[in-house]
Amino acid sequence: MQMANLIPVAKTVGANRMVPTISIPYPLGDPGTPKEVQFKLRYHRVGVALDALTTDIKEQTVFKVKI
Repeated sequence: MQMANLIPVAKTVGANRMVPTISIPYPLGDPGTPKEVQFKLRYHRVGVALDALTTDIKEQTVFKVKI
């Protein structure tokens, strides 16, 4: 499982489960937003990642996240 900003690269290297992140320097947050917004972004993406780990898959899968 990989949380990645560059999903095409993650696919190329063979990651089986991929969760899109926000940016390269701040993968799970955006320091330009209020702390409450950052918390929601992080909480959601980590939750998606945990769900990805428990999901049975047969091929490479990119898990959807809210924007």
